[in-house]
Amino acid sequence: MPSPFPGMDPYLETMGLWPDFHAAFVTYWADDLFSLLPESYEPRIAERHVVTSVSPTTDEETTERHIEILHRPDRTLVAVLELLSPANKEEPGRSQYLAKRNAVVRHPVHLVELDLLLKGQRLPLAQELPPGDYYALVSRADQRPDCQVYAWTLQQSLPAIPIPLLAADPDVWCDIGAVFATTWQRGRYAGSVDYTSPPLIALDDARLAWVREQTGGVVRSES
Repeated sequence: MPSPFPGMDPYLETMGLWPDFHAAFVTYWADDLFSLLPESYEPRIAERHVVTSVSPTTDEETTERHIEILHRPDRTLVAVLELLSPANKEEPGRSQYLAKRNAVVRHPVHLVELDLLLKGQRLPLAQELPPGDYYALVSRADQRPDCQVYAWTLQQSLPAIPIPLLAADPDVWCDIGAVFATTWQRGRYAGSVDYTSPPLIALDDARLAWVREQTGGVVRSES
């Protein structure tokens, strides 16, 4: 069963499903890149430890995945692809993530960051982000400090975004919506999401009404 939403499903970030979704999405994203990239490139899944807040006084360490695009034969790092998690957008993990982000952009490596979360702090940029609910930031090594920003709303489909490679090779365009659809279907999330309960995300009245229309569920307003 497909998601009732045309793009991102906001329930995934509030029902304890995000860690599983994050790991699966990164896996299928890498699979999709294998079909898109020239033979001289390989997308590999890498892991790092992140700190998350369990309570106001307790932190714990978890493992998250991201994608590194390498160029053969010497396996030079060309690009890092990130799907942000809640830990990347709230302290104490936010500072840790931003430090690793700054380390990446100090090298001649492209950085692609995908934010499919409504909650949490947005990534810092020199200019204000355009209106939107979800974002993809494409920071090209040869164009910094400039950054391409792709924005879309809860009501829109997930777009295709460019993945930059070495200067001699053109971008490949990855259909994030197709990756999401594969992740959703293979993860069988339709059977795990309770659309009769509220999404527990602060939404304005117009978006709440739209979510209610898509799900037929009971959605409460934020007081």
